[in-house]
Amino acid sequence: MSELLQTDYLVIGSGLVGMAFVDTLLTETDAHIIIVDRYAKPGGHWNVAYPFVTLHQPSSYFGVSSKELSQGEIDQIGLNKGMGDLASGAEVCAYFDDVMRQRFLASGRVQYFPMCDYVGDGEFKSKLTDKTYTVRYRKLVDATFLAIDVPSTHTPNFRVVSAAQFMPLNNLPKISKKPAGYVVIGGGKTGIDACLWLLEIGVDPQDITWIRSRDAWLLDRANTQPTAGFFSSSVGSIAAQYESIGSAESIENMFDRLEESGYFLRLDKTVRPTMFHAATISKAEVVQLQRIKNVVRMGHVKAIEANRIVLTEGIIATTVDHIHVDCSASLERSFGHKEPSPIFEKDRIMPQMVRAYQPAFSASMVAYVEANYDTEAEKNRLCGLVPTPNQDVDFIPMTLAMMMNQFNWSQDNALRKWIKNNRLDGFTKLIANVDKADHEKMAVLSRIQQNASSTMGRLQQFNVELAERSKK
Repeated sequence: MSELLQTDYLVIGSGLVGMAFVDTLLTETDAHIIIVDRYAKPGGHWNVAYPFVTLHQPSSYFGVSSKELSQGEIDQIGLNKGMGDLASGAEVCAYFDDVMRQRFLASGRVQYFPMCDYVGDGEFKSKLTDKTYTVRYRKLVDATFLAIDVPSTHTPNFRVVSAAQFMPLNNLPKISKKPAGYVVIGGGKTGIDACLWLLEIGVDPQDITWIRSRDAWLLDRANTQPTAGFFSSSVGSIAAQYESIGSAESIENMFDRLEESGYFLRLDKTVRPTMFHAATISKAEVVQLQRIKNVVRMGHVKAIEANRIVLTEGIIATTVDHIHVDCSASLERSFGHKEPSPIFEKDRIMPQMVRAYQPAFSASMVAYVEANYDTEAEKNRLCGLVPTPNQDVDFIPMTLAMMMNQFNWSQDNALRKWIKNNRLDGFTKLIANVDKADHEKMAVLSRIQQNASSTMGRLQQFNVELAERSKK
């Protein structure tokens, strides 16, 4: 017999997206909410992240809108020196647990069901007791669309013989004996973190082999700092981005200009990136990673055998005494099989990106629009989908969609005010508070305004070119 429950919103998932959505919904409405999640604690994939993980963007605009995560500190040491603090995985998990207990549950309007699997049609089941629940709800919020695969929970799409030492990077701190070498598999942010941790611990760069099937365009973390002291680099990077795009002669030239302006970074100047996952990195981290010289670019791994690694474009030697570090979980594998759909559709809400690089702000925005606008058409107009990038050229439709959303938001006074006061936003308040007598900062804003129209036009042109390429 299933227990019957009733609520206004049934939210599936208590990861970053679900938590940010519920937090804003609590602020903007008097709704009652049921949250269902498969993990024992809120935080989504942070529950199973590797122990040395940190945020790769500032803590100051991560989490939920109502509660600060950042310690307000500037790092004085390490590869993030001089920039805003980056919360560790443990800090993020503790933060979400505190938000759940002290804000959500304490409100009396939220019920939380951890360790439960959502079956569908308003039904979920406890993994510990097999008890089932049926929920009558007004709206279903599927906060799982942006859920990502992580090394500790995904299954590699290549064969590994039993004799090989193969592990997710979660297990690196458990190593008790020096191996013959380390083979890091994956060129994304997880692979970057694995290599940086090994180097920080003192592993000789010559003992690291890094398999990168694709090189990536990376974002400079100095350009993401939402404080007045970084205005010239953060807001200045927007001006540089617009100038680079607006004056680009071709798609390839656009990437060249974006790199020259400091908007993009790459690890190897001799290899043109073909991937863009919006990973953020410091210049000091780039210098460290460039110490690793044994970089293998022979495509994807097909098999790890006792004495060799088979790749799509070649074979390299290995031994059973090498440790093979799995960093192959990727955004492509997380989202590749998912079909984006309108965020608002009848009685279902599916939060997705409405601003690039910022899932927390996006989820908060979706909740605000849900609470304050009436028609489905108007809600979807204000929450246009910003596609998640994979290939380098995906930067074009992503940036175009983001700019179109920004324009629509700027035409709504109430929404513009809400964005300015939302902790998760980042730069709006920083820009709005510029003293008009500060000629240096006003000059940066002028560069943005002067190039916005040409940037939009060039992105539209390039987007058409991409569509024509895909037909060939």
